[in-house]
Amino acid sequence: MAAHCRAIPFLSPSPSASVRCSPSGRRAGHLRCAAAAGQAGFFTRLGRLIKEKAKSDVDKLFSGFSKTRESLSVVDELLTYWNLADTDRALLVSDFGPKISFRIVDTLREEIRDGKLKSGAEIKEALKRCILELLTSKGGNSELQLGFRKPAVIMIVGVNGGGKTTSLGKLAYRFKNEGVKVLMAAGDTFRAAARDQLEVWAERTGSEIVIDNDKKAKPESVLSQAVKRGKREEFDLVLCDTSGRLHTNYGLMEELVTCKKVIAKALPGAPNEILLVLDGTTGLNMLQQAKEFNDVVGVTGFILTKLDGTARGGCVVSVVDELGIPVKFIGVGEGLEDLQPFDAEAFVEAIFP
Repeated sequence: MAAHCRAIPFLSPSPSASVRCSPSGRRAGHLRCAAAAGQAGFFTRLGRLIKEKAKSDVDKLFSGFSKTRESLSVVDELLTYWNLADTDRALLVSDFGPKISFRIVDTLREEIRDGKLKSGAEIKEALKRCILELLTSKGGNSELQLGFRKPAVIMIVGVNGGGKTTSLGKLAYRFKNEGVKVLMAAGDTFRAAARDQLEVWAERTGSEIVIDNDKKAKPESVLSQAVKRGKREEFDLVLCDTSGRLHTNYGLMEELVTCKKVIAKALPGAPNEILLVLDGTTGLNMLQQAKEFNDVVGVTGFILTKLDGTARGGCVVSVVDELGIPVKFIGVGEGLEDLQPFDAEAFVEAIFP
């Protein structure tokens, strides 16, 4: 029996495993385990590096949430006078949602009654703490979970016009800057413009791309080809674009299930991440989209886009609270580097003046 290793967090072979095999079998097994551990280490370091850079990019996050911060600037004055009723309204204007807004304010009232908060400044810090705790407890780990072997596969889904292809291109740019070998898959076969757009992103980022110009090409065929090529040619990462679709269109939503299945067939365990792109300008209306996509395809993380032009930054909190799925990236501008890894602490500091 050949030696093997289990897939566990740092890909260490189980110390209690007892395996009987020939010396050559043991050597082969050790080599496989060492290779797998090396790949796991690569993705672990990559996830941590991207996360760390979110903290260093806090200035961009700060400028990106300027309008949300303006809408919440009244909170300082309200809390100076301990006006929690109007604090409710300020949070609602920024799309925190009624459930969260009332829950936070009720918590603050209770702490005031208990004598734990004795000034407006203390109330504001408690408010920020409540939001941070919600994001970290409900959202869990916002780092990308890329598995333990190459290629890792990320599938991008969402409705029309949400910014899927642009987000994919910006992800490729960020990964390429970290030395990752990236392969793109043009799975949006319904729009020629989407394929053209992804080709431009491939050129801009120095990534390879799998594309099918046949108008009758099926998206699952393109994605399957890309994953197989990624495995065959030892790419680090395969980024899979998909066609935009309304969450209310049952037929098109089922097509995503097919896409997910063919990816898994081409590479067992893939996709490692299914990221749903949500348009931040829709505010709380995005919640129903998120619920439908999650029910159908099993979303592992969110990319919130277009948050730079609205005062609706609070929708980040609402999405996490409702679904318990982490936000992995947020779009705070049009630049290549303006798709930022989500960092809950930096986010809270950015939206409150």
